[in-house]
Amino acid sequence: MAADEHLIERATGASTLLHRGWIELRRDEVTLPDGSTATREYLRHDGAVAVVPLLDDGVAPRLVLVRQYRHPLARVLLEFPAGKLEPGEAQLACAMRELQEETGYVAREWAYGGEIHNAAAYSSESIWIWFARGLVPGPPRPDTGEFVETVTLTQDALEALADRGELTDVKTQIGLAWLQRWQGGRRALTWHTAADPARPIMSPR
Repeated sequence: MAADEHLIERATGASTLLHRGWIELRRDEVTLPDGSTATREYLRHDGAVAVVPLLDDGVAPRLVLVRQYRHPLARVLLEFPAGKLEPGEAQLACAMRELQEETGYVAREWAYGGEIHNAAAYSSESIWIWFARGLVPGPPRPDTGEFVETVTLTQDALEALADRGELTDVKTQIGLAWLQRWQGGRRALTWHTAADPARPIMSPR
């Protein structure tokens, strides 16, 4: 946008420093708004999808989450189910796949929540958040080498963890906040059945 011209950096060159599997470390040469030059190192990432799964089989709202060890932090985190997009994979297809692989649940209805950038200073990754309801249980199908534990919590319990600073995963924090806003009538969600051909099957960038 023209109003942002005084902030925009212009890339004048690019190189790949490392490319292993899905990790690509890049270095761009850029011209800054004042005409000086700099380099920007960052991870290029195709993006991921996270799912906020809503159980509606009781009085108190409950949510499906997973516990997973995260090696860079050397700790187990509580998170909403999520995973990387496969090459050419649509967002909703990824959301459906990851929900079933990690938890075994299949959802009858889906709604798109929005896009977040979880580490914009050093990664191009976007995470697209989807909401799922009408959950039908089934056996999980984790990837080889993937070890996750499925847990269910009431929304009150998850909110209490967040309030105590014990819910540190950013996509889970944002998903919970958007859920609260939707429940309060401050954020719109448009639901579609999984079999609805008009549902928004969004493609990656």
